[in-house]
Amino acid sequence: MKHLSRVITAVILAILTATLLPAQVFADTPDYISDVKICLGPEYDPQFNGYNMLKVDNNPADLNANAAGKDNPAGEKSVYLYYKTTKSRSEAITDLAVMNMRGGYSIDDYDMLMETNIKEQILPFIADFSAAIFEYRENYNSDNEANKQRAVFVHDVLNKLTDDDTGKKLGDLLLNETREELGEEAYNKLSDEEKKNHANLTVIISQANGRATLIMENMIAKACDTSDDSWVDRFSRTTYEDLLNSTGKAPADAVKALAKKYDDNANKLLNGWSAFNKQLESYEEYLSIVDSFDENKVNGVITAYEEADDDNKAEFEEDYKAACEAIAKFTEAKQGIIVYKYLEEYDYDDATLLDFFMQSKSEIEDDITVLYPLVASLSAGQQAGLDFLSLREMVMVARSNENGYDDEAVKTLKDASIYEGIDRAVYEKGGVGLTSDARRNNVSAQNISEFETSTLTYIFIAVSFGFLISSVAMIFKTLSAYSYASKIIDTEASMAVVQSAYNTSKLCLGLTISLAVIAVVVFAVGIYLDQKAAEEFYKTKFTPIPHYMVDAKAITVFNEAGEKVVIKNQGAYYKAVECNRKEKDAKYKEIGTLADLNGDVGSQWLALYAAKNDAESPILADSLKVVVGSTEVPAGYETGIHMFGERAAFNLNNKLYCWNQKAKSIMVYFKADTSAASTAGTAGSTFTGGQLVLAGGAGLALGALISGIATSAAGKKKRAAAV
Repeated sequence: MKHLSRVITAVILAILTATLLPAQVFADTPDYISDVKICLGPEYDPQFNGYNMLKVDNNPADLNANAAGKDNPAGEKSVYLYYKTTKSRSEAITDLAVMNMRGGYSIDDYDMLMETNIKEQILPFIADFSAAIFEYRENYNSDNEANKQRAVFVHDVLNKLTDDDTGKKLGDLLLNETREELGEEAYNKLSDEEKKNHANLTVIISQANGRATLIMENMIAKACDTSDDSWVDRFSRTTYEDLLNSTGKAPADAVKALAKKYDDNANKLLNGWSAFNKQLESYEEYLSIVDSFDENKVNGVITAYEEADDDNKAEFEEDYKAACEAIAKFTEAKQGIIVYKYLEEYDYDDATLLDFFMQSKSEIEDDITVLYPLVASLSAGQQAGLDFLSLREMVMVARSNENGYDDEAVKTLKDASIYEGIDRAVYEKGGVGLTSDARRNNVSAQNISEFETSTLTYIFIAVSFGFLISSVAMIFKTLSAYSYASKIIDTEASMAVVQSAYNTSKLCLGLTISLAVIAVVVFAVGIYLDQKAAEEFYKTKFTPIPHYMVDAKAITVFNEAGEKVVIKNQGAYYKAVECNRKEKDAKYKEIGTLADLNGDVGSQWLALYAAKNDAESPILADSLKVVVGSTEVPAGYETGIHMFGERAAFNLNNKLYCWNQKAKSIMVYFKADTSAASTAGTAGSTFTGGQLVLAGGAGLALGALISGIATSAAGKKKRAAAV
């Protein structure tokens, strides 16, 4: 049976890397939609084996019925939706949306936004954070055993993550200079093999998944501080007056100088002050949690789950989940107690450090200069990592010595790619369309009239009939002449009439044939011109369909300075749905295999996009409902396949995009499983002005649960403040 401290550390690190805890899939979970494909008629295609077909009244649901227009040379093209199901929430589609070819999106705007983000956000952050990476390297090679073991522990955790671009472990990779530190000129002189030893931090920070990025920044920040003493030691013997005197300036100038140097970081500390306050105030509650924790029971559950066969693990899942939650609460409580007692041991300003940190946020806000000594006590690397360390973690790092790290627990973790769960294609230039309310509102959409036979064609037809009637009239005139001649008794006169009739008949015959030919030619010309006009009318010059679509609101926020910055939110990206279009088919050259709900015969393409955002509720597979000829929302439904920027189900036979203005409306509705627990998106992180938060808006309070330091870590001896 494992020792408790090892179990705790393993679970903590598992939460951190999300590679140990299993995905929870239960038998009574409903079916969700995991994949969607479009079939451009016929009703069945062998490549859709294993998919369910969307139906209406038990018949195949043609999502493009009667939309092409009666005179369309390309004819009608059926569009059928197929889908796969899953019981795994992490694999489920959470939204389906459409975008039309001339809609409110821009590829150039997205590319420019990403370039601006790298220039104004990522690169400045890397420049600042390089101080933390430098101290990590210094400590890894240090003679100070406590600092070295801390850096080695951080290195071993980071080595559970691999950079796909170099094939190197992250801990090893960051021991070498990064590409940014080398500079482009020096980097480009290296061989391809040598380049693999140097991390491209711009790419890693921009594209790595949220967990990996948080691990790197949180753990590197823990490895900082190359001094023999801790920041707590230094803080306990530093006062604001000491800082003023150290400037060598006049009092007024010294105050300004300190504010310029320390104010920003003091406010970062202030942001986490209330949370730390609450933890310290929970001391009695923490004692109760630790006292009631049943170590034997937890160890038994963990062991039973780990030793069970894969087929039998399901019966232990609920207990295992509860045990992990109990360990998490115990870990938080144990660390809370350790931090409380540790701060209580230090004298500070006629009280203790515990008293200092127990001050309310409002008290600190009244005079934030009291935090300047704390900031001054931090190393350059620790200051660079303030966005990624909680105050509790900072205290735990200061308290732990070389015996406070359990490397054996790290070995139990599985390796993972820093890009795991990330579709890196969203970062390729030219492949993502950026939508926005402003751009959508500026799109002018005109109703389309159906093609009608031209007036000139009607004239040609009228002339042709005129010629035909004239020919018939001449024939009748000839026949009348012959009839009259047969009634004349005078042979000579009769012969004259017959001769005249004969001559007339020859003329009529010639004219009839000529006029008939002319009529046919004129009629054919009219039809030809009408056909050409129809082809030109129905001909649509397709632009490429963006492979991804994302709304500006989903990946941009305003930081505290009021600046618009990009958030890297992987779950916000919608991926274009594929179809069965072949290379030989029309429109393949323009839009490849991406689906067009207008069947390639509309006035523009109407692309379908799917999103998998684990911060949102998954779509229930059995809720898909097709409504034809009515815009009334079915009872119990609120949304369906919708246009970007809207929530109401969209008419897939909308007059703006279909030739047939009289085609019946077609809506596809769906429901989401709101009972499914929503989690913060950890595949895509958000990067805002140097601060990393998890997608979904909730963020992730790193706190004690991912400190990476065992609760059994040995503490340092009490050091009283210098008198």
